[in-house]
Amino acid sequence: MKLLPFEKPLEILYKELERRKRNGEDTLHLEELIEKQMEEIYKKLTPFDTVLVARHPDRPQPQDYINALLTDFTEFHGDRVSEDDPALIAGFGFFKGMPVFAMGTRKGHNIHERLKYHSGMLSPSGFRKAARLVETVSHSFKVPIISFVDTPGAMVSPQSEMNGQVEAIYKSLSALLNANVPVISVITGEGGGLGAIGISTGDRILMLTYSYFAVVSPEAGSAILFKNTEAKSRVASQLHLTARELLSLNVIDGIIEEPLGGAQRFKDAVIKSVGDALQSELETLLKEPVTELKKRRLEKYESMGVFTK
Repeated sequence: MKLLPFEKPLEILYKELERRKRNGEDTLHLEELIEKQMEEIYKKLTPFDTVLVARHPDRPQPQDYINALLTDFTEFHGDRVSEDDPALIAGFGFFKGMPVFAMGTRKGHNIHERLKYHSGMLSPSGFRKAARLVETVSHSFKVPIISFVDTPGAMVSPQSEMNGQVEAIYKSLSALLNANVPVISVITGEGGGLGAIGISTGDRILMLTYSYFAVVSPEAGSAILFKNTEAKSRVASQLHLTARELLSLNVIDGIIEEPLGGAQRFKDAVIKSVGDALQSELETLLKEPVTELKKRRLEKYESMGVFTK
């Protein structure tokens, strides 16, 4: 597994662990030492360190959660305007026997997939596809909506702007805000900019411990403010982008705890925790009348932020 820059002190320990396993030697003491070192490292994570964990290439991606948590999943394609954006997976399946609609960003697990899916950055057709399917689900199928988010942001290119990127994001946001069914979003890794906001608006926003959610990435914020990326750590601290900070600000509704070391080391356990959290939230939301559900959803977003006159 790729070690992150702040995890480098563990490198020699992991190499020794591999050697002992190959030779059939006892590893209990060494594993305990690694766990202790890991705990010390992760206690001192900076906000930018959290961003690095969120970007780890071995973390489970939205498609992994959909494949693991849903049965009989059928994917739908196209925005009925121009084309299909493969960076958004969306369709119907069964979650613990309950019919649901699920969507999520595709990042890709290798260089070929990352190029194909633009590293999870949606184009206008991706947001229009999301809006089309959310409206269909809301008015015709009446099943809960689950959105898995892991994206550095929306696609930024002259072509995407010419094709109406901002309008497409608005349509997706509007469809989610006005949905007649429960909407739950889970930030599983990166929650960057309008790309994340455009498909995460809902009744509940949950974040994994080592994910982040921000209006802009630390590097982009640094480039905008200082014309370089050298201030990325400082910007990350000012963005209040970690799960615990956002929960304290009432921007999100809950945190799904990850084991020390992150989801990339404990994929099955984290996927199960996400499933348990979704089940708990759905049991609560499905009891609410539609009118009350929509009313609470709008009030939630209207009350965000601090204003002075």
